[in-house]
Amino acid sequence: MLEKKKSDFMEGNYSNKEETIEWLMNEYGKSVVRLAFTFVKKEQIAEDIAQDVFIKCYQNLDTFRNESSYKTWIYRITVNLCKDRLKSWNFRNIVLTDFFSKSKITNTTPESELLNLERKTDLSLKVLSLPIKYREVIILYYYEELSYNQIADLLDISVQTIKSRLHRGRLNLKKIIEEGGRNDG
Repeated sequence: MLEKKKSDFMEGNYSNKEETIEWLMNEYGKSVVRLAFTFVKKEQIAEDIAQDVFIKCYQNLDTFRNESSYKTWIYRITVNLCKDRLKSWNFRNIVLTDFFSKSKITNTTPESELLNLERKTDLSLKVLSLPIKYREVIILYYYEELSYNQIADLLDISVQTIKSRLHRGRLNLKKIIEEGGRNDG
């Protein structure tokens, strides 16, 4: 069933909804959980949102028009569900773990690994302290490695607005780092 070529799914050539949803879950499931986690900062809630995302995908698969990629479509659903969840719950002061770190394991000492983890956690907390409009573009650009166009499509705003928010987000982050003192070890 999942042996079908990726291009078949990308072009919307699927034999049934269940097969497509299964493929989408295998292809994007972890990314959806990771993206949701960057918004809600609780793994269980992120997993719940991911389930809701794929339920919504199943319900709306027939309306998908291939005007964007599945990834963009799924990420947009994820972001919208996360924003809805954030409006209904208070998620302040939750510590972001190193859940979405993409760093490679190297031959380092335990002390240097601990310092590296502390730096990443410190930076993650500072990113999370940014206003949501800056935080979301920074997370999507740097952590999820989406392009300006993908982010603009996902958030339904212009590329210029994305560039502006990234710039302002970086400036705010720099200010937060300078005010909080550098934690260079």
